[in-house]
Amino acid sequence: MPLDKNKIKEKLEKERDTLVEGLKGMGKFNPQTSEWEATPEEMNSVATDQNDMADRFEDFEAKSSMLRVLESKLSHVLLALKGIGKESFGKCEVCKKDIELARMEANPSARTCKKHMNGGN
Repeated sequence: MPLDKNKIKEKLEKERDTLVEGLKGMGKFNPQTSEWEATPEEMNSVATDQNDMADRFEDFEAKSSMLRVLESKLSHVLLALKGIGKESFGKCEVCKKDIELARMEANPSARTCKKHMNGGN
């Protein structure tokens, strides 16, 4: 059964939209750096204690970490969307063979076959 690029494209677009919404919930896009930046939690009161400040810092650090993960996933999705019309789309970047259909359906932005997905030889 051949790869249905239209179906894959729809999945990628849906995943892109979901990732962008997730990123917007944690931060904002900085057009000067082309990166997402975590936004700190709004402070509701003027006086805050050290525990509150520590909690806010931990939340900000967690958001920053999650932003990096989501931004990386978004980058892979955008790269896949950009390359979907190319003949090389759906081919392993390492061995140049077709990526397994089940893998492409599970992860439409996959760039390697199962054999090479974790740097395998």
